[in-house]
Amino acid sequence: MSDVVIKSENLGKKYTIGHRAKNGRYVALRDVLVHNAKNLWHKTKDLVSGKPIIQGDTTEEVWALKDLNFEIKRGEAVGIIGRNGAGKSTLLKLLSRITEPTTGRVTIDGRVASLLEVGTGFHPELTGRENIYLNGTILGMTRAEIRRKFDEIVAFAEIEKYLDTPVKRYSSGMYVRLAFAVAAHLEPEILVVDEVLAVGDSEFQKKCLGKMDDVTKQQGRTVLFVSHNLTSIENLCKTGIVLSKGNLLLTGSVDKAISSYIRMFIDHENETEVRYRKDRKGEGKVRLTSIDLEDENSHKNIAFPIGSDIFFKINYETSAPIKNPRIILGIYDFMNIGITRFDTDITMGLPFSIPNKGTIICRARNASLTPGRYYVNIAFFSNNVLEDYLTEATFFNIIGSNYFNTGRTFNENDSKLTKILLEHDWKYYA
Repeated sequence: MSDVVIKSENLGKKYTIGHRAKNGRYVALRDVLVHNAKNLWHKTKDLVSGKPIIQGDTTEEVWALKDLNFEIKRGEAVGIIGRNGAGKSTLLKLLSRITEPTTGRVTIDGRVASLLEVGTGFHPELTGRENIYLNGTILGMTRAEIRRKFDEIVAFAEIEKYLDTPVKRYSSGMYVRLAFAVAAHLEPEILVVDEVLAVGDSEFQKKCLGKMDDVTKQQGRTVLFVSHNLTSIENLCKTGIVLSKGNLLLTGSVDKAISSYIRMFIDHENETEVRYRKDRKGEGKVRLTSIDLEDENSHKNIAFPIGSDIFFKINYETSAPIKNPRIILGIYDFMNIGITRFDTDITMGLPFSIPNKGTIICRARNASLTPGRYYVNIAFFSNNVLEDYLTEATFFNIIGSNYFNTGRTFNENDSKLTKILLEHDWKYYA
């Protein structure tokens, strides 16, 4: 038996979308009637010929995916990452046979269980119990096989109390818990999971990630996982697929995939350069023109493993030399809670006078922050006068790493409880 369970060959998916024509201020009644008659005629022709009916006066072809070629082996956990609109969900729908490709083909060896949207495959009028049997039947399981797994599914989903309640009365979290439990426990060869897990609470997300890890490592099954949570991708997956505007940007190790994905944000999320920001405060005699983040190899980056050295490269300009300069970098989490700050006055990092143009580098040693995204506020003073101040001048991500050399790592759920990691040790006395 071949180790390759999914093979994509020149896979592409095209959609046709409609646009409404812009009208002038005045539209006569006869124009409206003629326009509606033409639309009705075109829709009727499309319906008779079997074409999809497109709303609008003009149409445009959009390739959600184009010329994708890759292979996924049995037992692999593969993270699929990309910006919004990159084609991740479309790819999963093609792999799940929910929609057909426009070009190319995908070969799948094994039964696929998909969790793409909340409640996918559930009948709202049926109870949780009935939907478990319905989903199992759709996956090709016998009633005896479903009955054997039934108690595990219910226990995992934690919905015993509502088992005989129609699922239309379930909350979105209950929906997801039951849907994931069914998909993961009915022994599919390939488990496909979209970002839908974000609906669940943090404890259930950890539970799901643990189950997917067990599915791949203990049971030798294949998992395809789409998420914007890079820590979850890094912890679960060994292989990564990066999509960009419908194209396959990279397929390889998960470390390479995450680095590639992060570099896209350097080009796109920081489109508004510091020098062009209008929302600044201060006297304005000194102007911050850019702030870049680099790793210890002088490579621009915005994703750093726990414990990395981070270099903040700050460029400024003014009309004359600056007397008594001071720079403060404030680090904040996504809730805008201050985590730490770097201050040239405290460390005496700058001379009494600096030229009217230059670069100042702040090296943050051993950044022992827990995984997550952090934002940087920057203030520039001259002779104790605030000259330039920007909030969220840039950002960076901390990703999980083997910080304590134990093979275990903190994740973003742990970051809700703590932000700073300190090296420590334990001793036991009997």
